Amino acid sequence: MDITEQLARSIVAVECSHPVRVAIDGISGAGKSTLSEHLAPIIERFGRPVIRASVDDFHRPRAERYVRGVLSPEGYYFDTFDHPSLRELLLLPLGPGGNLRYVKAVFDPRSDRPLDQLAEEAAPDAVFITDGVFLLRPGLNDLWDYRVLVACDPAEAARRGVARDQAWMASTEEVEERYRLRYTPGEQLYLDEARPHELADAVIENTDPARPSLSFPMNGPELASRCKLVLMS
Repeated sequence: MDITEQLARSIVAVECSHPVRVAIDGISGAGKSTLSEHLAPIIERFGRPVIRASVDDFHRPRAERYVRGVLSPEGYYFDTFDHPSLRELLLLPLGPGGNLRYVKAVFDPRSDRPLDQLAEEAAPDAVFITDGVFLLRPGLNDLWDYRVLVACDPAEAARRGVARDQAWMASTEEVEERYRLRYTPGEQLYLDEARPHELADAVIENTDPARPSLSFPMNGPELASRCKLVLMS
């Protein structure tokens, strides 16, 4: 059994009275989106519908994101994402007492325009997976039912991020500068404040994608205190 299936089994072993809200957290370039892509069909094979979303669809307008400057690490951490909308339109409706009607995208950062998205309705037994940075920060951490941290050496993650992002930025040098001065130190602010390693139910060490490892640092009673833990054969 590979680690993605192990993780999927751990997630579907959690039953709530509402969709299980799963955070796939980690620094930029760690491998969060790739993990989500591989995880979703495995969970579906266990008979659970899957809803996928990304914090990238909850950006704030460019003028707000860069109010402290385009290279500000504080601006990256504090100003980039519309966390109130993420809470009100996505996480709370899918949580205890929610009406199951959610909106999973509100803004297109490329065009710098809001999106006009109709609300969708989730099945109560759905597994809802959101990937992105800063998901376990104060104000969001309490709204997840299962927390996954994709860990990666910052230098390796930045290398991957530069290779990925240079397709839509003016030059490789600009991307490297953005990572060096904004993204990497901004993510360090998050790691220092939120300490996601201490909050995660599962940690995937992904510095070497050819040899990832999976651990479950939190104990069963802690996870079961949030939802019902169902044993699987």
